[in-house]
Amino acid sequence: MTPFDELATILKPSGAGLYLVSTGRDEQQRLQRALYRVSTDDEVQQRFREALERVATARGVLLGIPSDVGAGFQRGANLGPQAIRARLLDDDGDWPARCEALGLIDVGDVFVVPQLLHDDMLSPAQLAASRKALYPHHPEAATLPVSPLSIAERAWTLLLTLNPHLKVFTLGGDHSTAWPVVRPLHRARGSTPWGIVQSDAHTDLLEERLGVKYCFATWSWHANEVLGRRGRLTQVGIRATLRSREHWESSLGVRQFWAREVLENPERALDDVLAHVKATGVSGVLFSNDIDGTDSAWADATGTPEPKGLEPDWVVALIRRLGAEVGLLGGDVMEVAPSLTRTPDSAPRTVGLAARYFRETVHAALGAR
Repeated sequence: MTPFDELATILKPSGAGLYLVSTGRDEQQRLQRALYRVSTDDEVQQRFREALERVATARGVLLGIPSDVGAGFQRGANLGPQAIRARLLDDDGDWPARCEALGLIDVGDVFVVPQLLHDDMLSPAQLAASRKALYPHHPEAATLPVSPLSIAERAWTLLLTLNPHLKVFTLGGDHSTAWPVVRPLHRARGSTPWGIVQSDAHTDLLEERLGVKYCFATWSWHANEVLGRRGRLTQVGIRATLRSREHWESSLGVRQFWAREVLENPERALDDVLAHVKATGVSGVLFSNDIDGTDSAWADATGTPEPKGLEPDWVVALIRRLGAEVGLLGGDVMEVAPSLTRTPDSAPRTVGLAARYFRETVHAALGAR
């Protein structure tokens, strides 16, 4: 099976990653047709495969991972990718054309079985049963992944095999969905050092949580190990943790800029973040953007909204400066949960900000704003 054929097997068209048979199905189909600018489901499938065929010559790719299986207190981020894509279209009807002009290809969604997280957690019997359900009659079904994090990592591996120079963009999903791109990107970069800048209220630096290796609270620990520590994981906006900054920095070799120091002197903090990233000697960074890094006054449609966080304009300034002064390898927006509405405008406000962040990340990585 070629990489193209495998991608076409394990992925679904953009907006089709959630398994729906009644409630929400019509809305999902409308979004797919709008994204692909067609009027039938057959045309959606055709455009999906055509997009995959352009990966080798693309500048960047977007993958949706609508999974909240790795979340914590409150779930709902499985609807994040669909909501953000819809808002991007609402804000700019020419969004698909603008992506094409930038060389950004939307390669679709990971298909999510909402009871699964990672294949390492499944018994042989469950793997076999899930493969039978997802890939019926496929001659190579026994080799294919079935859990969202495992499917996503395999997809990123294939995409970066087809085009090692791709800029990588993800719409999540809970923050565990930031993990699958890390190892494939590390392999594609070879010996060239790179880093991650993470906007987040929480550290996500547990080695495991309740015995679970990969989830929202552990992905940064594993990413930091892949990066080789050395301050190449930079976290901004931290404010909800049981440990001190000194603990995390001294024990794991990360660099943190807590929300309070950013709020005290935003301009100096921005300069300090950039100075640190440059001092690590990385040739580029991935920007991982948990929406709860931003103050809950602006972004409360999320599982764990936190007050006293980053201001949106400061986050945008950080994205732009990273793109201009260091270089962005790509980025993501995570933990947007539009169904968690605490006020009447929670969802539109949070989703609108997520769409803004995503546009800024794409433009900072690929060019014109």
